[in-house]
Amino acid sequence: MYFDELDLSDDILDALDAMNFAECTPIQEKAIPPILEGKDIIGIAQTGTGKTAAYLLPILDELSSGLYPKNAVNCIIMAPTRELAQQIDQQVEGFGYYLHGVSSLAVYGGNDGQRFEQERKGLELGADIIIATPGRLISHLVGGHIDLKRTSFFILDEADRMLDMGFYDDIIKIASYMSKERQTIMFSATMPENIRKLAKNILHNYVEVRIAVSKPAEKIKQSAYLCYDGKKDAIIEHILAPSKDKNAENPLDRVIMFASSKQKVKELTRALKMKGFNVGAMHSDLEQKERDNILYEFRNRRISILIATDIVSRGIDIDDIQLVINYDVPKDAEDYVHRIGRTARANREGEAITLVNQKDWQYLLKIEKLIEKTIDKPDLPPGCGEKPEMISGVKKPHRQYHKNKKSAKKHPPKAKN
Repeated sequence: MYFDELDLSDDILDALDAMNFAECTPIQEKAIPPILEGKDIIGIAQTGTGKTAAYLLPILDELSSGLYPKNAVNCIIMAPTRELAQQIDQQVEGFGYYLHGVSSLAVYGGNDGQRFEQERKGLELGADIIIATPGRLISHLVGGHIDLKRTSFFILDEADRMLDMGFYDDIIKIASYMSKERQTIMFSATMPENIRKLAKNILHNYVEVRIAVSKPAEKIKQSAYLCYDGKKDAIIEHILAPSKDKNAENPLDRVIMFASSKQKVKELTRALKMKGFNVGAMHSDLEQKERDNILYEFRNRRISILIATDIVSRGIDIDDIQLVINYDVPKDAEDYVHRIGRTARANREGEAITLVNQKDWQYLLKIEKLIEKTIDKPDLPPGCGEKPEMISGVKKPHRQYHKNKKSAKKHPPKAKN
């Protein structure tokens, strides 16, 4: 479908034409019509599928109609990180280039008091669209700097990532400041149970739009080491050993390693630094300035190995990542696709290695089912032990033991003569 087949204004279509956007992506084709009809929706789509335009285009079209109050915040867009909030603000500017009277303002944490004061003044002057991170918006709401009683549109971008970062209660609190008559639009890359719970709490009679998860790029060489937890660090040292060779013809200096928690990220960073590896850490305990600095150092090759939680699995935009390592298997199979999608971009080749212990074996099976491919499972490197026997559930003898105990109580053995 082409954009000019949708019920969008000429000013929006002129902006799309100037940006050389002619044909809708699948998520745009499916999401824009129900949004224009005023329906609540939840869209399930990966990053890079055009979901930002899927909600911005119809919202900008609506706000340009002149039917919404000029002295109200008409739309709130929530984003999990400063980087995404900035990207959305830039896209508002691009798509709304030919519109008159539609204003936007981005507010986000991780800045000094001067920035907060500038935001406060901007909010008091008013803006049609506010793009905000949850914590920062809560601060302005509590301070009385913004009134959401007349807000018509509430949009959550990357909702699953916001919930992973602990913003569930903040989102519910923000929604409580708004009229229940608002239109709510939620986009998420995955659909875990907590997203369904959030949808039930803040959406009404919503339409679900789902775009199938893309399979990993064919140029990604995928493998999984089946190992005991105690051998993971030795395997990592073996994999990363080439990164120490500065004179290598093709040095290993563009590596992202994902761990399941910020505590594990910190532990791995300390351990690898002690071993002489050039590593940096990225997790939610860091201040925004610290995160910006780490990414700057990594982009400029002053850091060779970035160890991170999923906070960067969708936010980092570097085309030449050579290797992605999953120190822990992601619990959600779709998160695996997002993680390893950091490599083999821009038609390059890449590699993804996952370390799998016995308890995470079941998650690897789910990943293989999703990507419809059996991942190669090579022998462990020298000195890293043997492959453990993998199981996908509780051992049957354990269950049988309890079953026999219950049976014994009901039918005690007869006394011997």
